[in-house]
Amino acid sequence: MSDFKQLEAWKQSMQLVDQVYDLCKLLPTDERYGIISQMQRCSISIPANLAEGCGRDSTKDFLRHVAISRGSLAELSTFLTFVQRRRFVTPESVTTIEEQLETCAKLLGGLRRSLRRKLNL
Repeated sequence: MSDFKQLEAWKQSMQLVDQVYDLCKLLPTDERYGIISQMQRCSISIPANLAEGCGRDSTKDFLRHVAISRGSLAELSTFLTFVQRRRFVTPESVTTIEEQLETCAKLLGGLRRSLRRKLNL
């Protein structure tokens, strides 16, 4: 699969990145080099790893990059919980992001299953 931009998981994860960057504007500026940087980094890692995996020569490499994307998604989920616990944002302000995160999780899970079937795993 060489055209990663056709992957629904990539498209949806790019939407998630946009939402995360918008949310980060609401966070305290003194978190610029802390939680903001971490949230932005792990969110962009999701579609970036899908693109990289898609460009690899083997299904096994692609599957590994999907796993990395799933890990970054879990990391982002943790950061969303943290910013709510610290009351940096309201639960309502992350509802849409959490829904998008769930959409991405389902798509990545489906992509993972498909690649594993190709490898007979």
